[in-house]
Amino acid sequence: MRKPLPQEDLDLVVDRTTEVWSTFDRARLFITGGTGFIGSWLLEVVQHANSVHGSRIEIVALSRDPQRAREQAPHLFNAPGVNLIKGDVLDFDEADVGAFDLCIHAATDVADPTKTGDALRAFDTGVLGTRKVLDCAQANQASHFLLTSSGAVYGAQPATLARTPETFAGAPDPLDVNTAYGQSKRAAEWLASAYAQHGDLNVSIARIYALLGPAIPLDGPFAAGNFIRDALAGRQIAIKGDGRPLRSYLYMADACVWLLRMLLSGGRGQAYNVGSEREISIIDLARAVERLCGSTAVAVPAAPAQAGPAPRYVPDTAKAREALNVDEYTPLELALSKTINWNRSAVTA
Repeated sequence: MRKPLPQEDLDLVVDRTTEVWSTFDRARLFITGGTGFIGSWLLEVVQHANSVHGSRIEIVALSRDPQRAREQAPHLFNAPGVNLIKGDVLDFDEADVGAFDLCIHAATDVADPTKTGDALRAFDTGVLGTRKVLDCAQANQASHFLLTSSGAVYGAQPATLARTPETFAGAPDPLDVNTAYGQSKRAAEWLASAYAQHGDLNVSIARIYALLGPAIPLDGPFAAGNFIRDALAGRQIAIKGDGRPLRSYLYMADACVWLLRMLLSGGRGQAYNVGSEREISIIDLARAVERLCGSTAVAVPAAPAQAGPAPRYVPDTAKAREALNVDEYTPLELALSKTINWNRSAVTA
């Protein structure tokens, strides 16, 4: 059973987004991906804002298995003002959703290894699912729509580019079937931009990079989550490559501030990178996790160091910082410590 998120994190987000709660008082929010890492954080924040500020925001969340969601997180999905409807983005019944004012489209198969292996399914979820949710939002005359996209839309980051800005014209290889996720996000962004241009829906796009925080999946495609799982279980951290790739990690509470401000005041049809600019290599991330977990099992990369510059996946976030007045509020070591401490009672060998 999932524990509630740390109270101090919920307070941080709500305190830094006070204008969201006053503006959207009594609004009805439809969120896809509400049981996922990002979506569940946002739902718990909204619930906290309802409690602290009396915002009275009603939540409608899409779930493939509502009963399982309620059993795993009853504090979240059995709470007053939260309505779970059964379905996924490809086949939900619009009548079950009802009228709504706001939409956060955060559904993705990226954390489910049983689905990411199906390239066509991943593409359809990203494209056809986004079209269906946009149509639903437009039909209900929703005012604000936030699409969670990804830094994968840029394709491989050149070694000479320290941080990728939103103006970077790179793209994933259209002949590489393994780029289904990035391709689908590019198409989804085009759809969102088209709806923003041809209707009254205020659509903004979050190009999300690596995130970190309590409730991060410990058995999926997220290196930080897998490292924490192994270290807490007393196992040697598994590093598949040579450990040199450079990544950056934004704490989930910080990301929620960015996303909520984007939902409220993001530019129509505009995309913003969401992530940290503080890079760290995979091997150094593993070492930090080992130290903070008190692990004595030292990670060893599975492959020898390759020649040439290390691969990079680090965003330039100047646009979001300036337009949305956001920042990285939580240093990486603190973010790791908070995530590890939250997970200690949940991880078994």
